[in-house]
Amino acid sequence: MTYDECVKGLGSDKKFYVKSRFAVCNGASFLQTWTRNGQPVGTSMFNVRAVGTIAQNSRTITFQYYFTDFTTAGTTGAPAMPITTKADIPQSWPSGARYTRGGTMPGTKTFTQLKAQRTFKETVTAKPGQGSGSADLLFAVYEPAISYTPPAPWKLSGALGGKLFMLAPRWDAASYLANSTGGGTPAKKGAATFSYVPTLTYSAKAGAAERGVAQHISTAFTVPQDTKPYMSAKKVPGQSAKDPLHRLVNKTRKDDNRKAAVKRCKRYWGAKYTQGGKLECDEYPFATTYEGAAEADHDSEAKKFNFSVKPIPAAENLAGGNILRSFYAKNRIIDGMDDGFLVKIRS
Repeated sequence: MTYDECVKGLGSDKKFYVKSRFAVCNGASFLQTWTRNGQPVGTSMFNVRAVGTIAQNSRTITFQYYFTDFTTAGTTGAPAMPITTKADIPQSWPSGARYTRGGTMPGTKTFTQLKAQRTFKETVTAKPGQGSGSADLLFAVYEPAISYTPPAPWKLSGALGGKLFMLAPRWDAASYLANSTGGGTPAKKGAATFSYVPTLTYSAKAGAAERGVAQHISTAFTVPQDTKPYMSAKKVPGQSAKDPLHRLVNKTRKDDNRKAAVKRCKRYWGAKYTQGGKLECDEYPFATTYEGAAEADHDSEAKKFNFSVKPIPAAENLAGGNILRSFYAKNRIIDGMDDGFLVKIRS
């Protein structure tokens, strides 16, 4: 992500902007009011933007900082004001993780020095083997902070800095995702992402390869009472961040989901619903999610029949499945409840 992309994405009111799970940014404005004898005599300000990026299949996160838009008005001591840039990692899950940090963080520089330098970076790397579960999952909080103090004998009113919000970094070394061996270098296996609920997009437009899948999901979202099996309070997940879908890797449970879906297709459209292989039983939520058709068989608290099935053209079902598999891989979607994603239909 470039600086210009970050600025455009943030606009005038957003705290952060997400281009992808591998490129995010945030920003803040810092205004100083200079006083003398308790009265304001001038103001100064500057903007800070931090861009976090991750190269493909890398465990290193690069945070590029940009200090811009330095201005002064009236009488101030701004040119000599020391500004300190720090970035803490106050929490990790699991706790006790260790990180390798590098780059060119400036520590403390004056207003004038930062105006001239403008940009610098920090890198954060977490080695594999520190996470939890089979995916070696590690979460952290990365917290950029800006602070400043007026040079004597000047005084400032108000806050003397602040923190920038950054989406939480995450590292994994899942065997079913790319770079699971590190290319023969175990210390490099896995990769980093930012913790964010991504959205899978399907197209219902005429000519779209996955159109049948998209139309089926659209109906399940908008008129669930028209879907099979019938369920009076049906509300399928994947429509909001409060109720996302979760990837499922276990083959047995995926097979259970598919069997449960096919069972309903046969019940409502007959044993020969495939019309000699022209159609396939499409299910939503997907069979590769914990919320699939057999969810209630594995989770006693799950609502029974909170899914939809429909025979659709086999080629369109295949296209939808290919898009889903690609989405999982590109976004490093992890098995289980520690990750999630949404679905959007473009019409």
